[in-house]
Amino acid sequence: MLAQRTPEIIHKLPPVEEKQPVKPPRYISTFRPSVKREAEKNKAQWKTIGPAKVAVPSPKKFLQKHSKEPKLPARKKEQDSKKLPALSVPRRTDRPVMGIQSKKNFINTNAVAAISGLPKKPQPICVDRRQGDKYLLETSGLVPKYIKKKDYGVIPKYITQRNEDKKRAQKEYEASIVEQLKKNAMKRLSDEERSSLLQGLKKNWEEVYRDFQRLPVEIDTIPKKLYKEKLELQMKQLEHDIEVIEKHKVIYIANE
Repeated sequence: MLAQRTPEIIHKLPPVEEKQPVKPPRYISTFRPSVKREAEKNKAQWKTIGPAKVAVPSPKKFLQKHSKEPKLPARKKEQDSKKLPALSVPRRTDRPVMGIQSKKNFINTNAVAAISGLPKKPQPICVDRRQGDKYLLETSGLVPKYIKKKDYGVIPKYITQRNEDKKRAQKEYEASIVEQLKKNAMKRLSDEERSSLLQGLKKNWEEVYRDFQRLPVEIDTIPKKLYKEKLELQMKQLEHDIEVIEKHKVIYIANE
């Protein structure tokens, strides 16, 4: 048999004591008394909108409109004393002088001036094609005006200065080379030796090139390949030497 359970009753529970959380002590600064003392000490000085020792501005001196804009200096007396220039425009009360007549014959004068005067030269023009538009020759750019300039044909100063600097640098370079040659005992090749050396190199190149042309079309063995590579290297070296000698006219060699 199952044990009989007693019903639960929640109406008569034992009272539970409520525990209130303990608050930590409030933080109080150590400088609080001195700050409070200074605030109470200086509190009375600011009751008049500013320290009591400063003069209070007058209510009549308020900020006016355009008072902070820059002002022009006062006008000098000399400028006031100067008289204004006379106007060239006639006044309303002025009347022209009437009745003045000239005895000059303007027709004859104009005729004499036209007869004795030089005729006007026609303005030079240019036409771009047979039925094209006309343009003024002076403004077309076809007139060589630059040859009439004062400095036309004169070498500019910067070019002359550059040429002088170039010559000076060349002389210094040659002098340094001469000194270096004296120290290293270098010998300069003459023009005849240079030309003979160049001819000999070209002759050697022709001989190597002739041998290269005699090679068979089909190179199928290793000795033939090696021989061909040898001839190519010789031709390349000779071409390099010929190019160097042709490029440099002055050649120095070491004395043996």
